[in-house]
Amino acid sequence: MEGDKSGNRRGHRSREEILDTASRIMAERGYAATSLSVLSRESGLPKSAVYHHFHSKAGLLTAVMARGAYEFFAAMRAAQAGGPDGGTPHERLTWYLQRTGEVFMARPDFLRLHLLLVMSAEAAEAEVDAMIEQVRRDGRAHMNTMIAASFAPEGEEIAQAVADELDYFGIAGFDGAFVALQAEPDRGLTDQMALLAEAIAALGEARAAELRANGSPDPAEGSDKVYEK
Repeated sequence: MEGDKSGNRRGHRSREEILDTASRIMAERGYAATSLSVLSRESGLPKSAVYHHFHSKAGLLTAVMARGAYEFFAAMRAAQAGGPDGGTPHERLTWYLQRTGEVFMARPDFLRLHLLLVMSAEAAEAEVDAMIEQVRRDGRAHMNTMIAASFAPEGEEIAQAVADELDYFGIAGFDGAFVALQAEPDRGLTDQMALLAEAIAALGEARAAELRANGSPDPAEGSDKVYEK
């Protein structure tokens, strides 16, 4: 029995070592350019260990993305637990987006690999399209929650209408800031998150004022109305 437990621990450790190595190298080189030979050399484990735990390179990528998404969103919830006290929508959004930036800077490999897959055909080749789409949906849902919480004093209906119109804009802004950071790492994310919070707050406050003036928002209205002016 003791031998079985020891073997399980070694198996779990080797699985995590492979995931750690694959997360780093795939984020640096992309999925297609990450060979099992490189993974074996960098992890110090034989190729057979990859097949034992993941059955294929595509299976390994699926596990990398699943673990990365789980750990990222768990870290995000922990970093934003409780939310900011008081303040304007701009101040609350700044708090949320700064915490978001801190989590991404602590876990850059996950987002870098995710964006590489989004911008290439590798996700389809590895059959992880559904997982990539789920990560995008989860990220947008999290942005929606942050915006709605920031505008909560406006009332639930208006806050949700503002969040529904601006969550895609927020995700696009964050993705753009992260991509720009890869070219100019010295700039950091702090200032960009402050500017993104300012932009979302200004758009959201204008939309909230319009909704207050016109009455309750119509749920059937398209989410692009704010951009049509």
